[in-house]
Amino acid sequence: MIHSKFYELKKAQEVLINKKNTHDGGYNGIFERYEEPVLTREHVPVEWRYDLDADTNPFFEERLGVNAVFNSGAIYLNGKYHLIARVEGNDRKSFFAVASSDKPTEGFTFGEYPVILEDTDIDETNVYDMRVTQHEDGWIYGVFCSECKDKTDPDLSAAVAKAGIVRTKDLISWERLPNLITLNSPQQRNVCLHPEFVDGKYAFYTRPMDGFIDTGKGSGIGFGLCEDITHAVISEEKMTSIRKYHTITEVKNGAGIVPIKTDRGWIHVAHGVRNTAAGLRYVLYVFATSLDDPSKVIAEPSGMFMGPRGWERVGDVSNVVFTNGAIVNEDNEIYIYYASSDTRLHVASTTVGRLVDYTFNTPEDPLRSVLCVRQRCDLIKKNMDILAKEKN
Repeated sequence: MIHSKFYELKKAQEVLINKKNTHDGGYNGIFERYEEPVLTREHVPVEWRYDLDADTNPFFEERLGVNAVFNSGAIYLNGKYHLIARVEGNDRKSFFAVASSDKPTEGFTFGEYPVILEDTDIDETNVYDMRVTQHEDGWIYGVFCSECKDKTDPDLSAAVAKAGIVRTKDLISWERLPNLITLNSPQQRNVCLHPEFVDGKYAFYTRPMDGFIDTGKGSGIGFGLCEDITHAVISEEKMTSIRKYHTITEVKNGAGIVPIKTDRGWIHVAHGVRNTAAGLRYVLYVFATSLDDPSKVIAEPSGMFMGPRGWERVGDVSNVVFTNGAIVNEDNEIYIYYASSDTRLHVASTTVGRLVDYTFNTPEDPLRSVLCVRQRCDLIKKNMDILAKEKN
């Protein structure tokens, strides 16, 4: 016998899923934020959390609770928007689950079961933050963080991060491939597969790290090639977008979405981290690489593209926005799926044209206050001249 509370929760969940999502009213000309999160822990199916049997669960208690739903890969497939979300249980372990909708900003529902990954490493404890790439070889690849305990360090929180790889054709059956190996980097996180071959090889954006938290000698976002993705080994990593002192990337940075191809170059939306008196602050920033050489940065607008606002600052890890998924549809509309404070998933929209304009026409950071104020004064003077001409 099914507990009566089940139907009450299902009804409330349907109302949540079907709630209309609208722009929040803010304006910067670059993108629009939407008011409601597209995925939260309340979106996770009731059947995934509760034992529905009134005999074995007479108080209808949540048996396998969910703490958060965030950092999601994204893909547009067969006319639908699909999010491969990170779902974190109350036990702190994360797993992947596909949520789909006919609309890019609302109506996302999870499939019947979460993603089942082949268990290939007995030491693997946690998986999270999958970037999803529709590659020109015909496969859909997911690259994610595979985490295990660092057995060489007695600190119970010491961990080792590797880049796991899976592939699929239908987002239902996933084939596990061996983890990526980077010969010159002990650990890897925030790795993203480029959607096209480069010189006939598979290309990855990496984040070289000496340790699980500290980047060490890793100076930014790397780029490397491998011959065979079924046994992916990168022998050399070039650096693309590098970390700089007193900027939004000072502490670390990492790849975000799968880069978007435009007629001007590959546009990347990445994350940058700086330290504050209140702890680390994660924001998003943009850069572009060359169509001819995707490792070569050709544009890097100044400062952050997006930072946490209002209640987005509140959550398990406060003052964070993070993205690992975006979708470009057939109308050249872009939907960027971003998480706030490691707790929930949001969406912002723009277009290819607007993102190209932002990327290539926003000035770069001159890196010193005296030069930044000159840059701003030049803009003010230009605008004053325009206003004066308009008045006359």
